[in-house]
Amino acid sequence: MVIVNGDSAGAGLIVSFGEMLIDFVPTVSGVSLAEAPGFLKAPGGARPTCAIAVARLGGRCAFLGKLGDDEFGRMLAAILKENGVDDAGVSFDARARTALAFVTLRADGEREFMFYRNPSADMLLTEAELNLDLIRRAAIFHYGSISLITEPCRSAHLKAMGAAKEAGALLSYDPNLRLPLWPSAAEAREQILSIWDQADIIKVSDVELEFLTGTESVEDEVAMRLWRPSLKLLLVTLGEKGCKYYTKDFHGSVESYAVKQVDTTGAGDAFVGALLGKIVEDQSALQDEKKLRELLRFANACGAITTTKKGAIPSLPTAAEAMQLMGERKPKQTPSEI
Repeated sequence: MVIVNGDSAGAGLIVSFGEMLIDFVPTVSGVSLAEAPGFLKAPGGARPTCAIAVARLGGRCAFLGKLGDDEFGRMLAAILKENGVDDAGVSFDARARTALAFVTLRADGEREFMFYRNPSADMLLTEAELNLDLIRRAAIFHYGSISLITEPCRSAHLKAMGAAKEAGALLSYDPNLRLPLWPSAAEAREQILSIWDQADIIKVSDVELEFLTGTESVEDEVAMRLWRPSLKLLLVTLGEKGCKYYTKDFHGSVESYAVKQVDTTGAGDAFVGALLGKIVEDQSALQDEKKLRELLRFANACGAITTTKKGAIPSLPTAAEAMQLMGERKPKQTPSEI
């Protein structure tokens, strides 16, 4: 086991930084928000979902972010603890509410969002409220781009990244594009790319790849426009088609597993949680293609299982469930050398 800057008690610590909110999901699929007869509330947010994915697979993870000092905020903090995530990095704001999102589930299981955060507590996180001790204990520091949208959270995000990097952590970046939250598409593209060079690991979806490059293609030459010499791993997820991977020495693709999709919420976060949980155990996978491909098969299995039920957190798999799916169906695709 290779541990860089992790706690000595078992595997290295993954710290996941960002926003946590309440998702309101229609009780029936395939309708607009206005047509929905009712909604179920569920914990949401990419970074905490990823943290819980790590914990459910047996890893060690902490969440760093700010919630409203309200019933929803306290409920979300309790959910983190109930799911084995360290909440030492969670702070509360009595002046602002916990963010809300109404999420429509189309008939194909894909999602559309309407957000209520004007401003929400996560946007008001300051540099002074960061738990720097927690950040400096991270073996991997994982973050997105939503926290770059407004101050003071943007400055807090940049300081947290800097502290983690200085302490020797790997930086993991999943932009998690949510265009309705940005002032404009141009601003989103500029800010998302403004911290690109600082990451060691970056995961984008096929939709994000097309948005960031301005090209409606997921071919290798398009993906390589997002490659930087500072990167150790670039990943492009392709939904039910699996993922592509790029390192300085090799690249290829790994197919996913055929399942009946019900709700794609959390699938990308399950994939990233599985990925980071394996990398923190053995960072040599970043240089060993055979190890990396096996790791990505596991991550694909976790993402696929998450789409088979409604709600992100309830559907996150255990390691045994992922291994069972992998044993039943083995994807086959040969790597190609750069």
